[in-house]
Amino acid sequence: MLTCVFLGFSSGMPLYVLVSLVPAWLRSSDIDLATIGLFALVGLPYTWKFLWSPVMDRYKLPFLGRRRGWALLTQLGLLLSIGALGHLDPAMSLNLIVVLVFLVALFSASQDIVMDAYRRELLSDDELGTGTSIWVNAYRISGLVPGSLSLILSDFMPWTVVYWVTAAFMCVGIVTIMVISEVSDDQLAPHSLREAVVSPFAEFFSRDGIRGGLAILAFLFLYKLGDNMATALATPFYIDMGYSRTEIGSVAKFAGLWASIAGGVLGGIVMLRVSINRALWLFGFVQLATIFPYVWLSQAGHNLVGLFVVVSGEYLGVGLGAIALTAYMARETSKAFTATQFALFSSLIAVPRTIANASTGFIVDAVGWTAFYLLCALVAVPGMLLLLKVAPWNSETGGHAPGGAPG
Repeated sequence: MLTCVFLGFSSGMPLYVLVSLVPAWLRSSDIDLATIGLFALVGLPYTWKFLWSPVMDRYKLPFLGRRRGWALLTQLGLLLSIGALGHLDPAMSLNLIVVLVFLVALFSASQDIVMDAYRRELLSDDELGTGTSIWVNAYRISGLVPGSLSLILSDFMPWTVVYWVTAAFMCVGIVTIMVISEVSDDQLAPHSLREAVVSPFAEFFSRDGIRGGLAILAFLFLYKLGDNMATALATPFYIDMGYSRTEIGSVAKFAGLWASIAGGVLGGIVMLRVSINRALWLFGFVQLATIFPYVWLSQAGHNLVGLFVVVSGEYLGVGLGAIALTAYMARETSKAFTATQFALFSSLIAVPRTIANASTGFIVDAVGWTAFYLLCALVAVPGMLLLLKVAPWNSETGGHAPGGAPG
């Protein structure tokens, strides 16, 4: 469980660099919202990581073992690429920034492939619930670094120092990887690249047919689309509402952190009492309802108490939804093909955060913040409707049980 804390932190921190620190840095340098929104496209590695996950599953590097070797390589890449960002000026080197941000996303997505597989192999079946909750909460806590500490430091220090201080927190994962043991069983590894590529997909779609498999994938894409859009440009929204970077770092980011952690803990407690299917329904409605207070905040303007309450409510829903969806993905993953199938599922979850979110800047410029948040609530509805197919209220499995068992 302690390993889950440190590796969960290491896995989450680079993502928050991309979604919190980089947008604030660009907006503070007077980069327009449409361009900032387009930066979501450089996060495409999160949506396509299942394409190279079979390579990381099939081959191991000549040091530290099949999981730890790849993990160390990606973490060193993150340390260097995050630190290098601070040496660039957004007004003069936007193209180079795009390249470096893409590298951060590539290394981060690759680290996630390894970490998800390591976690599944580390934890026994009866430890999955607790371990996943701890992992997700550590993932969220890591957002304090780029989303709070780094923003506060940027009011007093040059961006060069800020980015290297941020990058140094990757040492948490590097040290952990060096001291933990390898848990991967090489005898269970795919014997060929073809086997690593084809078998996970064949197994998934063989359970309940093509239509059933596509329904699962569509649900994974749509379930968190609304709240992903609502939080995509959160930091630029706070800046446009007149909040200073220190206020954002100390109020908004703290509110988001504690609420998402509380949501994760509360979600774990509730799921001891209700099935995964019912948790998806209950937490999905919370996700939808907590988008609407942003409509009020967009009209109220600068209001620190309102900011804390609204952000707390939204991220409570985010935390609840994340726990339920992660448990659902684990249930739908075959133990024989954990790395590639989990990469496929988590890739689909990342699509709204990249491709869909790339349009949010244009939408805000066209309709304003108030109409934008109403639209976010509207696009959350289709994912809820798909629950009727993939996770019926009165069913325990949703009709798509892994391993070929009938649902």
